[in-house]
Amino acid sequence: MINNLSAATIWVKDQNEALRFYTEKLGFVIRNDVTVGGYRWLSVGLKNQPELEINLAALKPGGHLTEDDVIALTKLVEMGKMGGGVWKTDNCRTDYEEMSAKGVEFIQPPTDRPYGTVDAVFKDTSGNVFVLSEDKPKR
Repeated sequence: MINNLSAATIWVKDQNEALRFYTEKLGFVIRNDVTVGGYRWLSVGLKNQPELEINLAALKPGGHLTEDDVIALTKLVEMGKMGGGVWKTDNCRTDYEEMSAKGVEFIQPPTDRPYGTVDAVFKDTSGNVFVLSEDKPKR
């Protein structure tokens, strides 16, 4: 039986630029940085969630990606169509201010949602879109 999700992939145009973004602007830590042949397994994660590593996968031909695959995926990533996920936070508005000051591009400021969250939406350096979400206290 499946126990948990241990790794997820985010497609990036430049692994070094993505590494700087995720570590310096979002505060992630490096989990792995291993190169074998022409393939680099570069992964990051949150300090308080050691069981999950996020592979910052290079958008380049090789392995199972053809040149046509790379062109199609790059276009989708740059358009923000790949859906990067939802990051939970204790304080969306404070994190929004801190991340904005570090140069993170937000496409939507913190907004109260009718379903009980405060959400902001940001992009990484490749164009992947993420939601920063805070659960509001239940009444």
